[in-house]
Amino acid sequence: MARNIQSLERAAAMLRLLAGGERRLGLSDIASSLGLAKGTAHGILRTLQQEGFVEQDAASGRYQLGAELLRLGTTYLDVHELRARALVWTDDLARSSGESVYLGVLHQHGVLIVHHVFRPDDSRQVLEVGAMQPLHSTALGKVLSAYDPVAHTEVLEAERKEFTARTVCESDALEEVLDLTRARGFAADVEETWEGIASVAAPIHDRRRMPVGAVGVTGAVERFCTNGELRPGLIAAVRDCARAVSRDLGAGRF
Repeated sequence: MARNIQSLERAAAMLRLLAGGERRLGLSDIASSLGLAKGTAHGILRTLQQEGFVEQDAASGRYQLGAELLRLGTTYLDVHELRARALVWTDDLARSSGESVYLGVLHQHGVLIVHHVFRPDDSRQVLEVGAMQPLHSTALGKVLSAYDPVAHTEVLEAERKEFTARTVCESDALEEVLDLTRARGFAADVEETWEGIASVAAPIHDRRRMPVGAVGVTGAVERFCTNGELRPGLIAAVRDCARAVSRDLGAGRF
């Protein structure tokens, strides 16, 4: 049986202690409550503070939970609510478009796939939930980079890999692409990430009108484009799906 890591157990106990009872606790209170030496308790608190999980009041020296825990908790809730609200609409989009549907959120300088609906045919497909996609070249990534200020900063500061001859990597050119994405309300990736593959994506907003994710379809270029242009009906279907999920999240009409 694997042994638990004592330092992590102590850190977890410390966070639980700070989450209940008094809002702020001093070092002595924390150490005595957990049966730890002050030096040990201080070392754990200092590490948690550096990671943003704990904050120290400058005036009193007491400790309280940090903003990073709130952010993580909100992200967890948002992602699960996003998936729950999107289930019916993404299934409908897969049926109407005949293509694979992906739901993505910003995570660790990329796009995390949190929901994937298979293309409704008999072809062999691999579930990609949990996979990461780049911000600068995929349709999902461009949407997030265009609408989410954090993603926008990350995509411009990151090293951008040239996946194909069509990949846009230069900063000024990428900014133009993101401006176009905001103007049109959707993003496209036509062989910019994978040869022979195209995708279209649109933003999803929550009740605060904040971007919380993106939904898109992906498939073969020949099915997505006619005479070199994306099929208008496919773009409309993706945008309708994104608006429907946004409405379910309380965003109202866009």
